[in-house]
Amino acid sequence: MLQKLLRLAFVILATLGLHTVVLAQAAPPAAEQAAPGAVVLSFENEAQLDALAAKGKTVVFFFASWCPNCRATVTELNARWSEVNPDLTLVIADYDKEAALKSKYGVTYQDTFVLLDSKAQGVKSWNSGGVDGLNANTAS
Repeated sequence: MLQKLLRLAFVILATLGLHTVVLAQAAPPAAEQAAPGAVVLSFENEAQLDALAAKGKTVVFFFASWCPNCRATVTELNARWSEVNPDLTLVIADYDKEAALKSKYGVTYQDTFVLLDSKAQGVKSWNSGGVDGLNANTAS
């Protein structure tokens, strides 16, 4: 659990451009290593999204560091990460830097989530909602 929260915090901080943060990477307990759970990653490129979407349920979150709603969403995700659908991969994209990705998915507002199908096409999008919105919009 701690490892997942540290990973989420690191991804958010990296997205904010705070690359100098160093997190101690202690190995989590054996029980935690075996337990499935949601994953959070930084957006790298569309090939990454293609591969992730082909493997399973993937959502892109368009985050802006200046956005108070985005910061509130991240705070809630950190606090309630254990409640997120364990089959989900959340990919955080920088709203200000990923113009082509925003265009591809029709995103015009920060704090937007986009659910992808297995071919990385956007099938649903929504704004805000935190953990409850994430789970409700990704339920099978």
